[in-house]
Amino acid sequence: EAAYHKSVWRGVEAKLHLRRPNPSLFPSLVRRGIRRVQVLSLKRSLRDVIQGVPNLESLNMIGCFNLTDAWLNHAFVQDVHSLTELNLSMCKQITDNSLGRIAQHLQGLERLDLGGCTDVTNTGLHLIAWGLHNLRSLNLRSCRGVSDPGISHLAGINPNSAIGTLRLESLCLQDCQKLTDDALRFISIGLQDLRSLNLSFCASVTDAGLKHAARMARLRELNLRSCDNISDLGLAYLAEGGSRISTLDVSFCDKVGDQGLLHASQGLFQLRSLSLNACPVSDDGIGRVARSLGDLQTLHLGQCGRVTDKGLSLIADHLKQLRCIDLYGCTKITTVGLEKLMQLPNLGVLNLGLWQHQLHQQQSPPQQRHIR
Repeated sequence: EAAYHKSVWRGVEAKLHLRRPNPSLFPSLVRRGIRRVQVLSLKRSLRDVIQGVPNLESLNMIGCFNLTDAWLNHAFVQDVHSLTELNLSMCKQITDNSLGRIAQHLQGLERLDLGGCTDVTNTGLHLIAWGLHNLRSLNLRSCRGVSDPGISHLAGINPNSAIGTLRLESLCLQDCQKLTDDALRFISIGLQDLRSLNLSFCASVTDAGLKHAARMARLRELNLRSCDNISDLGLAYLAEGGSRISTLDVSFCDKVGDQGLLHASQGLFQLRSLSLNACPVSDDGIGRVARSLGDLQTLHLGQCGRVTDKGLSLIADHLKQLRCIDLYGCTKITTVGLEKLMQLPNLGVLNLGLWQHQLHQQQSPPQQRHIR
């Protein structure tokens, strides 16, 4: 009987292969109080899960490639008030048709993951804006049919829109390549609770769009990784606009250099994590950051080939709160600079990639350091 105590199973996610009938499966889950389910493979009706676990809170269908609109529509034929999380990531046959059914019957959803659902379009976002007003987190990674008007639906400012998903706190738009600066404008107007925004690989977003991002008072995390049209000027707009972001990723933005770091050092005083992988920054830019942003805890400099031991020395002298640093592929650093870094009192993770073996040969790191 102890195996059925609900306290033992609280928060557990059952991982199921739905291949053949099993009459005892769902009663067993209910008896244990399990309300979170991941479907690993699907050869039967999804409706069995919905009916078999009446208080289902989380349904994870990630990678169920054979899930279709027809199966999903068959599963959700009435309101499921308990369901707050739905993950359809990489369910590539799902289209806007499914989103209509979800918006109608799953209006308590707080987290929806549609990453890799490449057939989702602006129509689907209109349906989400119409029905899912409680959404806190939405992942639209690689939904390449989505464009600026779709974002205006979410923000509730399209003339033809419903209320919108105005409670969103996290929005992932990675690799939504049709988006432009207008999308950022819509977001800044309508999604005022947003704390995390991922625009990585959105090549049509430019520096001008960051003027809008800077106005977002609650935004704390901004991912601009591989946004080819972001430059030093964009960081100037963020800094001058009073942005309070604490996490910024401009990795692989080859137009972000020392001048951009100067701007950041003059205005982005809330930064705790900064990712500059493969950016053309040098010791000069690193020095400006180190002297002004003393509360940095995470710094990614992988493949920054212009950074030398001088830059590491500046980091060691000024960034006493640093916990994690990535120096993979920094070919101009030596053990002299690394030894200086290792004196940082809070450093817990030092990623050297190909340099790892050489470091271990020449010194034994202090205990409780994680060298990768």
